[in-house]
Amino acid sequence: MSLLILGALLAGAPLAPDTVVGRWRTETHNAIVEIARCGPSICGKIVTSDALRANPGMKDARNSNTALRNRPIEGMQMLSGFKPEADGVWSNGQVYNADDGKTYSGKITPLGANQLKLRGCVFFPLCKTQTWTRVR
Repeated sequence: MSLLILGALLAGAPLAPDTVVGRWRTETHNAIVEIARCGPSICGKIVTSDALRANPGMKDARNSNTALRNRPIEGMQMLSGFKPEADGVWSNGQVYNADDGKTYSGKITPLGANQLKLRGCVFFPLCKTQTWTRVR
């Protein structure tokens, strides 16, 4: 009986802010994004993806800023400026989408230690949500 109580307590335990730090597989493009601490915030860069494996040296050709269209996708920062909230949630950040070259407001919510929910919005209620899985 005590194991059941311990399991219930651990399952409901709040998640630490650094729960999101690590490498994550995205829902689209089979990409790997590495999330790290950037001062008081977190940031994330693209490590690889199916598109990058098929087309090494791929550029950010759809960026709305023409001066950035020649930068490589690999290693590019796509998450920035997130602020910590309770239970490991990060909000008020920016999510760059290389597919359309636009930046969206974002929120990252851990779903346990091995999944997170990334929500990006043009403006509420026009939002899209993905579930990312931790890469070991």
